[in-house]
Amino acid sequence: MSVPCFLSAAARSFYLPSPGASLLCFRLLVTTRRNMSSKRQTDHLERTANNYRQNALYPAQVCGIINESETVKRLRIAVHPDFVFKAGQWVDFFIPGVEKVGGFSMCSSPGLLQREGVIELAVKYTKHPPAHWIHTMCTVGSSVAMRVGGDFFFDPQPSDPAMDLLLVAGGVGINPLYSILLHTADLLHLNQALGDRGYNIGSAHLCYSAKNTQELLFKNSITEVCQEFPDTFSCDFHVTQQSTDVDPQLQPFVNRGRITEEVLQAHVDPQRTLCYLCGPPPMIETISKTLMQLGLSKDRILFEKWW
Repeated sequence: MSVPCFLSAAARSFYLPSPGASLLCFRLLVTTRRNMSSKRQTDHLERTANNYRQNALYPAQVCGIINESETVKRLRIAVHPDFVFKAGQWVDFFIPGVEKVGGFSMCSSPGLLQREGVIELAVKYTKHPPAHWIHTMCTVGSSVAMRVGGDFFFDPQPSDPAMDLLLVAGGVGINPLYSILLHTADLLHLNQALGDRGYNIGSAHLCYSAKNTQELLFKNSITEVCQEFPDTFSCDFHVTQQSTDVDPQLQPFVNRGRITEEVLQAHVDPQRTLCYLCGPPPMIETISKTLMQLGLSKDRILFEKWW
């Protein structure tokens, strides 16, 4: 995996090596420790204090920015060669000069990291300082630092039995689920290269709810994956406040209204289904309750709540 040469120059000014934990960013680490012990502790660090985190904090540099929607910017970020993550995990996002620490799920696959040395984040506009910085001050070339964390991930091994994935997303909760979807597609491509002697992949169905089709992030890529692997992937888009006509090409995938019990039931097999949920807490609680009523055991329902 190669990393653009500009990253090494940025890294030299951004971190100091530490014998105890490689690539710890000294100045940011000091700031974080001060914040963690003060009354100004960041919301993200508080909420995820009991979650798994890697020890290393890695320097990184923004190498691309696009408008994913009217309210969401997508960052492409070049990272250090030692940076690794599992599909579905998030990063602590440190910005020089910004006291608050952001928390953003990666929306790219580990395969993209291996191929190109980059990750991607899709961040919705809010007044929370890290998100506000991304939307108003971040530019190509901006230096940041990131630390991987999270217990919400999909990382199957070749020896694992096949299982069917049910991915349920609300709003920007699509980010980690899109990462999981892309990772599953990468594994299918790997299987093709190995003559179907690699991973045991079952089906994967995505239920994705947003206010309107403009707020359905990655919709074109999602439908392309479903069309490339129609025997494996399928999706339902749900829009709750659509006021305009739906694009004819998207129409077959779109349902008006919230995700219903009937929609979920069609994709639940208590013996094979593993469900990943990400979205607002009320949605997570409602969907989890419905899934358990449909016979899915609690240990087969994994969720990530974002406030």
